[in-house]
This record gives sequence, C-alpha cells and structure tokens, in this order.
Amino acid sequence: MNREIIDINDFTILLEEASTDKALVDSCYFDEPVIAIAFYGAGDVGLKVKYGKKTKEFHHTKGMVLSFYADEHVAFEHHVSEQKPLQCLVIATTIRNLDKLPNGEGQFLEKFLTQLVYPKDHYVEGPVFNMTPEMFLLVEQFFSNTYQGEIKMMFYKSHMTALLSHYFGQLASQKSSEIDTSNLEKIYQAQEILLSDLENPPSLTELANKIGTNTNKLKIEFKAQFGVPVFKYLQNERLKKAHNLIKNEQKTIQEAAWAVGYDSLGSFSNAFEKKFGYRPSQV
Repeated sequence: MNREIIDINDFTILLEEASTDKALVDSCYFDEPVIAIAFYGAGDVGLKVKYGKKTKEFHHTKGMVLSFYADEHVAFEHHVSEQKPLQCLVIATTIRNLDKLPNGEGQFLEKFLTQLVYPKDHYVEGPVFNMTPEMFLLVEQFFSNTYQGEIKMMFYKSHMTALLSHYFGQLASQKSSEIDTSNLEKIYQAQEILLSDLENPPSLTELANKIGTNTNKLKIEFKAQFGVPVFKYLQNERLKKAHNLIKNEQKTIQEAAWAVGYDSLGSFSNAFEKKFGYRPSQV
C-alpha cells in the first residue's frame, strides 16, 4: 500500500495505490468532516462505504468519479485483490474552508454539490459518473510523475486545478443535457458490453440492438454521458489496458497490442503516443 497526503492551499490531496496477490481490505477515515471528490484510476478495486448501520457498495470503480460529504463516523473500505488493484486520488476540503479556496471552487461546490455543502447525514453522496479521457489522463499523471520538491508541488497544484476544471465542466454539461434513468441504464449497459470484449467489440448497429435502442440515440446519449463518441471511448479503454499490460504485467508491446485488438504495431504505437504523449517503448 502506497499512500501520500499533500496539502495545497485549503485542499488536501490523498493518493492511494495498492496491488496484491491475495485479498486485503484497506480502511480509510477522515478525522474531520470533508467535502471530497474521489477519482478512481486504472485499478478496479471494490469499495464499501459504511456509516452507522448503512453500507453502500461499488463493485466496478475503474474510471469512476465519486463526490461525497463524510464525517469522522464514515469508513471507506477498499477491497483489494490480484484482479482488483487500487488506484485512487481524492481531493478534499472542509466546509469552513469553502470561502478560502483560491480559484472560486467554493462557489462551484455550492452550485453543483449543494447537498454536500449542507449535509443531512454522516455520509451524503453527490454525482457519480465516469471520467472523461482528459480527466483519466490527468489522474494517471498524478501517479506517474517523478518530480521532487517545489517542482513536484507545482505539478500537483496545476494538475489539481485542471482536474477540478474538467470535473465542474462535466457537471455543467450533465446539468444542461440530462438523460432519463431508463436511458442511462442502457448507456451503462453499452459501456459494460464494450469493456467486456475490447479485442472484438460489436459494431455500432450491433451495440444499439443489444441495448434496445437505435444508433443515432446511442451516439448522442453515450457522448452526453462520457464526453466522447462510442468508439473514441473504446479506443481510450483499449490504450489504457495496453498501457497497464506493458507497465504492470510486463507484456511486450506486440502482446499488449494484440490483447486489445490492434493488428498493426504502427497504428497501435501512433494511437498510444497521441493519447499518452510518449511511445509504448518508453513506458
């Protein structure tokens, strides 16, 4: 388990990363009430939120953004296993610090996350959605940076501001184009179908048929929820999986490319560099 805590202005950043060959549970508490946004990166750790006699469970956290209010009575349990590593970035502040936040974040928190600013329980949950590719890349960079000292703090400060900007932008976009609950379930079903077979995904028409909608509606509502078209999302997920295979599972570039459905090493390397800013050989 690697855990790092960074205080920047009136925010606290918590970085947690863990992998294991056997199941383990990591519990986390806050020693004072906080408003926080948790960004779950490449891992797919299980999460249980416990407060009083209540428990909220999340079984698939990869790419998830979870906003919440929590006091000292709330326990966050990460259930880590070989297939479900942990990679979590939390940006937190306290209600008393809202007016002190440097870039006006307090007004956005009050505008978009009113239920967290004025909580009615030990744990109050705000919006839960999947990160856009831009947000996912920023989160990955938090865990892969190698800077030290003042440069490291500058890096964290700039990336935290960028990440929060994308987050509030996504909330604003969702508010202006909300999808009804039944359609939202179909969109998440489409996401699960894509993630279940990255190597041989269905065509757009096949995917629409599987979830009981038409291709035009699928394209519009998928982009409204995830911020990118269906197959741009698929490409991003393929490349993120390939990155993990090369970095954490010691696969060759050829093996990683094949595992996510690329037949051409040239196409794979070009797409990889366009997304991450460096070639697969530099991982």
